[in-house]
Amino acid sequence: MSHQPQLKIPATYMRGGTSKGVFFRLQDLPETAQIFGAARDALLLRVIGSPDPYGKHTDGMGGATSSTSKAVIVAKSLRPDHDVDYLFAQIAIDKAFVDWSGNCGNLTAAVGSFAISGGLVELSRLPQNGIASVRIWQANIGKTIIAHVPMLDGQVQEMGDFELDGVTFPAAEVQLEFMHPADEEGPGGSMFPTGNLVDDLEVPGLGVLKATMINAGIPTIFVNAAALGYTGTELQETINSDSKALAMFELIRAHGALRMGLIHDLAQASGRQHTPKIAFVAAPVDYVSSSGKQVKASDIDLLVRAMSMGKLHHAMMGTAAVAIGTAAAIPGTLVSLAAGGEARSEVRFGHPSGILRVGAEAALVDGEWGVTKAVMSRSARVLMEGWVRVPSTLADS
Repeated sequence: MSHQPQLKIPATYMRGGTSKGVFFRLQDLPETAQIFGAARDALLLRVIGSPDPYGKHTDGMGGATSSTSKAVIVAKSLRPDHDVDYLFAQIAIDKAFVDWSGNCGNLTAAVGSFAISGGLVELSRLPQNGIASVRIWQANIGKTIIAHVPMLDGQVQEMGDFELDGVTFPAAEVQLEFMHPADEEGPGGSMFPTGNLVDDLEVPGLGVLKATMINAGIPTIFVNAAALGYTGTELQETINSDSKALAMFELIRAHGALRMGLIHDLAQASGRQHTPKIAFVAAPVDYVSSSGKQVKASDIDLLVRAMSMGKLHHAMMGTAAVAIGTAAAIPGTLVSLAAGGEARSEVRFGHPSGILRVGAEAALVDGEWGVTKAVMSRSARVLMEGWVRVPSTLADS
């Protein structure tokens, strides 16, 4: 019986926002995995421990949830006015599938820190003490993001007193600016690919649903909670333990993706699990978060619950928060209507773990809505660094 050696690959395990993932420098990957293709996908799948029919990721670094089955690849950027290029991989749990179709806004919070610590940002760009502004090219979606990373004595400052609902311990605040986050080059050539702020979306078995479909941060479909029989205060167990509800959301997502021009056939939706997202909104009411914290209606502008990789997210995806902030800034969208209907540059929304604040600068120019940037605060922390090990044959595949 032959015994296959393992390959050691330098890696860092990081929390960014309410997500966790395995971070790599592009230069540290095996040559076959330094380019897009089957070899890269196979490597990342094995690192995470997918596909796992048991749904536990026991034999990998994944956490068996959409928030913890992620990988990031960072390299020095060849683009002018950018420090690094950032690629995000959303890795399926029970399937041999890596989705490269979108970004992870939560893990974006850790990209600047990782890039600085990994020697990928020129020293002349870094203050000894203060805030380092790391210019990130998000390669999945072709957008610029600026991460403002605190520095102390020439090192990334990770500890602080910034609290983020959905994260147990406080840390240093990292402010993120998503520059021109709308996908105006995508289907329909507009932030709203159908050309409408609200559409009638016909879904078999459900009839016609009012929906706001937007390409900002990440393609997202917003529907009213009440139209689905929900209040907007639901926690994970309510949705994720209901197989009929999960199937319903996937059906809506597939039909929305088709209407947005992201797929050409409903069958393609299963191969594009990461995007679009689907979320349901409602006007604010009091509720109790998953941690037992009381969230008062007076402290929020609306309620939002979002699905990620077929499950209700425990907090809120960062990219979906950009979509929420952008849609809230545009009167007439379902998000804006749930928040009261007036124009706003900042919105506070309640999610299963608590409250998140996000700002967006939107304007109507020549009859088309555009957004110059969306801003939110997150935190990030190194959990472990060293090497991950995979079978050496993956370097040759």
